[in-house]
Amino acid sequence: MFLALIAFGGGLWYSQNLKIGDLDQGAPELRPDSRYNKDNNFIISNYSTSSDVLVVMVKTKAEGCSRYEAMAPIDQLMWKMQNTEGVQSAISLVTVSKQMIKGMNEGNLKWETLSRNPDVLNNSIARADGLYNNNCSLAPVLVFLNDHKAETLDRAVHAVQDFAKENNKDGLEFILAAGNAGIEAATNEVIKESELIILILVYLCVATMCMITFRSWAATLCIVLPLVLTSVLGNALMAFMGIGVKVATLPVVALGVGIGVDYGIYIYSRLESFLRAGLPLQEAYYQTLKSTGKAVLFTGLCLAIGVCTWIFSAIKFQADMGLMLTFMLLWNMFGALWLLPALARFLIKPEKLAGQKGNSLFAH
Repeated sequence: MFLALIAFGGGLWYSQNLKIGDLDQGAPELRPDSRYNKDNNFIISNYSTSSDVLVVMVKTKAEGCSRYEAMAPIDQLMWKMQNTEGVQSAISLVTVSKQMIKGMNEGNLKWETLSRNPDVLNNSIARADGLYNNNCSLAPVLVFLNDHKAETLDRAVHAVQDFAKENNKDGLEFILAAGNAGIEAATNEVIKESELIILILVYLCVATMCMITFRSWAATLCIVLPLVLTSVLGNALMAFMGIGVKVATLPVVALGVGIGVDYGIYIYSRLESFLRAGLPLQEAYYQTLKSTGKAVLFTGLCLAIGVCTWIFSAIKFQADMGLMLTFMLLWNMFGALWLLPALARFLIKPEKLAGQKGNSLFAH
């Protein structure tokens, strides 16, 4: 119990380092030395573009995106984003307009600016029809990021939100977000809001089923508390390995709970039956290990051995998940074999169970 409390405290403290979203540059599913990630890093290092694009939608009145009153704030947004850490460059119809106006004036750099003349502005974006919709009421600003790390996305999104608060008005609105980086930023926000809720719901479902099965709060706590320790240590392991919480990794914790509860049910059901037969706790635990304990140990080891082969995969995501699942399968097994009986020592009174007829679904 003392070791479990130390592990819980240490895991809870270190799991504060757990981040939401991707924590690596390039494709997180691949290793840093993969050909794709090497090429991606070369492009980012040598060009002002990338594969991670955050798109800000600028909404105006019909035929309003070509007006100076709309294009000037777009230009200001682009300047703000280009001076935000983690941003490579930004382009929009303002970029095309400035280039066209400069070209119409013999390439003089002094003319690379927005004109206040509506005819000049309309003419300058005539060939940029891919940067606004049919009635010129929506114009995207494409922001190229260094990567899609969680901190990079947060900085870019907060910069846009701050700018929108100051510049949104009637007939002009800056809206987040499109592009692969924009979608990932939105996904990270949803995960951040729902991660704890999902975990609580998972444990509520497990606790409810245990309560229905054994009709005892003590039994429910004996089964569920080792799973809580597994979740805390799993989060700490993810933080240590540099794995962020995202759509692909979020189900792993729930999977660990779902598999781990089986071990606890197997062990507790046999332990309870031996206690009702009048055996003292130590003897009941010993008999449980001789019967169900061997099956739980064999099942846990077989599952862990099968999954641990993923660790040697060339795909980084598969290797990371192999290590995570191996840890959870083994720790759930040890939790059921070692921690559950220790909890039973404090939560269950064997003398009250001795001679009583079991009222659980597994009583026999």
